[in-house]
Amino acid sequence: MDGVELIAPHGGQLIERTGASEESAPPAVSVQLNERQQCDLEMIAVGAMSPLEGFMGEADYNSVCDEMKLSDGTAWPIPITCAVDASTADRVETGSRIALHDGNDRLLGYLTVSEKYKQDKAKQATKAYGTDDIAHPGVKGLMEEGDVCLAGKIDVVTARHDPMFVDHRLTPLSTRAEFQRRGWKTIAAFQTRNPIHRAHEYLTKCAQEITDGLLIHPLMGATKDGDIPAEVRMKCYEVIIEKYYHPDHTLLSIMPAAMRYAGPREAVLHAILRQNYGCSHFIVGRDHAGVGSYYGTYDAQRIFETLPDGGLKIQLLNFEHAAWSKSAGGMVSGKTFPKIEGDQIFLSGTKVRELLQKGERPPVEFTRPEIADILIDSMKGS
Repeated sequence: MDGVELIAPHGGQLIERTGASEESAPPAVSVQLNERQQCDLEMIAVGAMSPLEGFMGEADYNSVCDEMKLSDGTAWPIPITCAVDASTADRVETGSRIALHDGNDRLLGYLTVSEKYKQDKAKQATKAYGTDDIAHPGVKGLMEEGDVCLAGKIDVVTARHDPMFVDHRLTPLSTRAEFQRRGWKTIAAFQTRNPIHRAHEYLTKCAQEITDGLLIHPLMGATKDGDIPAEVRMKCYEVIIEKYYHPDHTLLSIMPAAMRYAGPREAVLHAILRQNYGCSHFIVGRDHAGVGSYYGTYDAQRIFETLPDGGLKIQLLNFEHAAWSKSAGGMVSGKTFPKIEGDQIFLSGTKVRELLQKGERPPVEFTRPEIADILIDSMKGS
């Protein structure tokens, strides 16, 4: 149904930077991108980070850190940079074209360098992550990067060599085309980097009741050590969707972005990305994109109230913590059922891992048994 009008992309139009050809005369300088930078390159290339055309210059960098907006006033929460070490930066001339390679030294594309500037890591850490604690995985990655940022437009030849989950790796143009084909005008996006448990299932099905369709959109880019492997998570998503979701109102597609664990600011970034993918609504739950105890339980919901002009068109679906109530006989939240001591089935991540490692299923009120079995099988011998 091509007549279905979807939400406009952030900034007004999708900007893709794909389709470049390998140049016969390679640039004099090449840069090997780390995993986070490779993810950002792909996200820019396919239009998911519209209106960005490449890695940020210094004016945008400082404006994003200080005011959560690009220098032209468009809302943007986290710097998107290509940081290199000083020795590499010294070899790069402003105005030159450099080659961008992956970790196996395979060509990804090119960067036309518009400027070089020093990355203010201390400011970026406190502004974007809310902490300068090196134990924070996002801050740790930032501090391990080079000190000089190379800015400019990118031209991508191959966004990713040997990509995972090709059948589910839909670009924003592809998701928008699929939404139109299905006749969906309102679409709720669900961000996750973990298997879907019963509370997640409850949130997503509440969202399905008020929209035409649900995009289950797991983040499958760079994550921290200890997160569940991508292959295991994908199997969990496929199984739970097949058994417990309506196929006419559910779509699974991956988002190849890097996880920054930046809490509130990353929630804003995730919303922008989903608007670019064509979603009209975005689910924000408890401690979205958080890690440890760095952020308040609902800080990721409150931050949207502080966005500058040039904000988002996508609508938020804010949810409180949900769990199974033995008294109510179903999923509840603080809005739907009074809290009774000992009534709700809540398990910490540590407790869940302990059960799974012993080959024991968590209660069915916490997770579907099929998902527990996949996780138990993945942990055998670990």
